[in-house]
Amino acid sequence: MVGFNRRFDPTFAEMRERVAGGEIGRMEQLLITSRDPAPAPAAYIASSGGLFRDMTIHDFDMARFFLGEVVEVHAIGANLIEPYIAQVGDVDSAVVSLRGAGGELGQITNSRRCAFGYDQRVEAFGADGMLSAGNQTATSVRRSGASGTETAAPYLNFFLDRYATAYRAELDHLVICIEQGLTPSPGFADGRAALVLADAATESMKTGHVVRVGS
Repeated sequence: MVGFNRRFDPTFAEMRERVAGGEIGRMEQLLITSRDPAPAPAAYIASSGGLFRDMTIHDFDMARFFLGEVVEVHAIGANLIEPYIAQVGDVDSAVVSLRGAGGELGQITNSRRCAFGYDQRVEAFGADGMLSAGNQTATSVRRSGASGTETAAPYLNFFLDRYATAYRAELDHLVICIEQGLTPSPGFADGRAALVLADAATESMKTGHVVRVGS
């Protein structure tokens, strides 16, 4: 089993189930936003494998979770945040465009820094409507006053907080599969497929070309 825990997030899992059920008709566009609250330390970045293999790979798996197979990748990246990231040949900001096997379009937006917290959003747009999952806070209470209206609590701090429920569901799934002799999902093939997309994004960013991905 590969640790793509976001498949087990209740909001994303519900979205995917409703998309698969035809609630928004044929899906046409998928938008994924994933920004970390702060850059990782230099030592981690140097050994991370690069933004696409370290961070975006989770978003590539989410794209496959919704779109199925991805056949085209076009990526652009930039160094806008920390010089030490550029010094090891990596980027800290990226936008990746994808095309699904059925013609659907996808876009992933990544950043190693987000001033307002851990930014994790997904939007699925189709012929008959749209489903979206926004950021989560510790409480849904909002305050309005002279200094501001609809003021909310900060977003859940980072992945251990935001995806705590997903991690538990993921572990539950693995235990059930072990007990019942079932094959867990996502598996090795899903991990390899996401890595293929990460490598295609790296190639696209370096060459400026759209990279076709084989089946």
